[in-house]
Amino acid sequence: MWTANAAMVSPSADTADGRVHFTPANLISNLHRALEAGPTTRILRAIFRDEARFAVHDPLPAAPTTGDEGAANHTRLCAEYGGPGVEFFVYGRRAEWDHDPERRLELAPKRFPARQTREACAAIVRRHGLDPERVVLAQQNPEAIDRGVFHNDVISVGNRTVLFHHEDAFVETARVVDELRARVDAACGAELIPLPVTREEISIEECVGTYLFNSQLLSVPGEGAVEGRMTLVAPVECRESPAASAVIRRLVEGEGPIGEARYFDLRQSMRNGGGPACLRLRVVLSDDEAGRVNQSVLLTDALADALEAWVGRHYREELALPDLADPALVRENRDALDELTGLLDLGPVYGFQR
Repeated sequence: MWTANAAMVSPSADTADGRVHFTPANLISNLHRALEAGPTTRILRAIFRDEARFAVHDPLPAAPTTGDEGAANHTRLCAEYGGPGVEFFVYGRRAEWDHDPERRLELAPKRFPARQTREACAAIVRRHGLDPERVVLAQQNPEAIDRGVFHNDVISVGNRTVLFHHEDAFVETARVVDELRARVDAACGAELIPLPVTREEISIEECVGTYLFNSQLLSVPGEGAVEGRMTLVAPVECRESPAASAVIRRLVEGEGPIGEARYFDLRQSMRNGGGPACLRLRVVLSDDEAGRVNQSVLLTDALADALEAWVGRHYREELALPDLADPALVRENRDALDELTGLLDLGPVYGFQR
């Protein structure tokens, strides 16, 4: 499960009713992903049960007009996580273009589908009760989509007031950055820090191949962190690419907000279209809200040991194509999931359990 595609989340500091709002992604662009929407909704409701503090909505209608891919196309900019923020939604197309072939030909990608619609972003803004003055909607560059940037998190990443992005990430990127700068200043009393990367430094194809922007940008306290500066968590492909490593070296060796880079071997995930940004979904909670979360899902040493033992009991050492036709594999998977939902106190979230 790639949590970046699980949902879009607005913290209580941003919403009109002071609750944390979740909209699970419908993921209609791919049949095998659309199957996740129901279980994800039930999982979120099992974790965030307190309706006085949390609102877990149904996914948007499973229709092309409201195609929604979750936090992979959503960034929240803020001075402090618990303070007011600006929510930045990126879409690839407008559903109204479906009725205007000329505009669709001009404005939409031609090779690959645009998975996120503007209509879906606008619907989430309304249902989460967000202040329009603290929201920015921007169109993803259709040429970037056609060159492999299937989600915005492949071409930009934000943390607090920092936006690390390619110059070809958006339609009229300079205008989008100016709008974000004005909104962040007004809402948060802080200065946006854009970190643009030019096409001369690295091509979009190299961005996709290395997942430079699919990295995680984190504020990491404690040992190993550079005081007051952020950490970029990147795949090893970035270290091996001359262009990507030069960009990261420029950022880390400068006096900007990024103080270090940490590289991880994620090749198995990368081969399936996932990198560090698969964890891009963030749930900002106050201390009170955190205390109301289902505590059984929070990682402890004991839970980590229990999950490791669960993996040892249930994961096959090998899986070959003919195994997919074996009914025993279905039974094994259901037994494993049944035990897992018990470990995490989630209840019957899968169809076979209901």
